[in-house]
Amino acid sequence: MDLNLDQFTGTSQYYKHFTGLFYTDGILYLLDKARCHWFVDIIASYQYKLKDVHFQIWKLEVREDSSALVTMKEDTGKPAMVSQAILHTDFPLDEIEVYCIDNVVLLKSEY
Repeated sequence: MDLNLDQFTGTSQYYKHFTGLFYTDGILYLLDKARCHWFVDIIASYQYKLKDVHFQIWKLEVREDSSALVTMKEDTGKPAMVSQAILHTDFPLDEIEVYCIDNVVLLKSEY
């Protein structure tokens, strides 16, 4: 599945997760097209622990057995601060990285 996420370069609107986390047009598109609202739920669920980490790199990696691993690093080259295994997913990409900056989740192309 080609999601064509590079079409997003900024956002015209912010969407509010029930936890108070915000996300952009590109993230909404990803969540809807890939049917992965659970991904932003995972990111939101860790924000109370990460409130002092203003720049977060979240990565979802899907394995050949359809399990996955979600990780969060403070910066490239740093160790993961969050690591959560997903037993099964039908996420259509092998991997994706998104940012969470000051309580807003966005695609890398929207940064």
